[in-house]
Amino acid sequence: MTKDNADEKPQRLSEQLRRLADSEEAAELTLGGLMEQLEGRVYTLFLVILALPMCQPVPLPGLSTPLGVAIALLGLRFAFRQNPWMPRRLLATKLTGNFLPAVLRGGARALSIFERLLHPRLVRLFELPYLQFLTGFAICVCGLLLLLPLPIPGTNMLPALTVVLAASAYSERDGYCLIASGLTFLLTLVFFGALVWGGAEIVGYFAPKSV
Repeated sequence: MTKDNADEKPQRLSEQLRRLADSEEAAELTLGGLMEQLEGRVYTLFLVILALPMCQPVPLPGLSTPLGVAIALLGLRFAFRQNPWMPRRLLATKLTGNFLPAVLRGGARALSIFERLLHPRLVRLFELPYLQFLTGFAICVCGLLLLLPLPIPGTNMLPALTVVLAASAYSERDGYCLIASGLTFLLTLVFFGALVWGGAEIVGYFAPKSV
């Protein structure tokens, strides 16, 4: 991606997740500290770390908002090929306790299985004009959707999975994975569109009828 070295094969995502989980600083890292630890892999690995906790049916109280904002901002800056940036207040968000190490280890286990399917394929796809803009825009939209205070189980899963697939695709230069992320994003839009339509129908049904 923008800051990654495309000429050298980087360390696998799962390996770097395990290394971070075993570090002494993992239990007390802030979002800013995590960005510094990841150095040149902010867009690939950082987006995976932010989105993985939300790839579950139950929303994370107190974390969905800062994580969603971070994903949206990173997606927007990636779309315009800018260096990663977030406001200081957001960078100061603490990921204390066992939360981050547990997420990192669980994510490493999941990704180690996932990575067996990932390898450079359809690499020319990444050279298409405006592809990075479209991918970043999709990531930004997913981050905004993760911000919605919807008390419906499963609403986080599709947008978070879209982010994980897109970031993993760029990390491994896997065009098939990128296509999968695009299809997942379309499914996400359909899902949330159905929620909006269904909500409007329910409101219309119970709204008082004018005579």
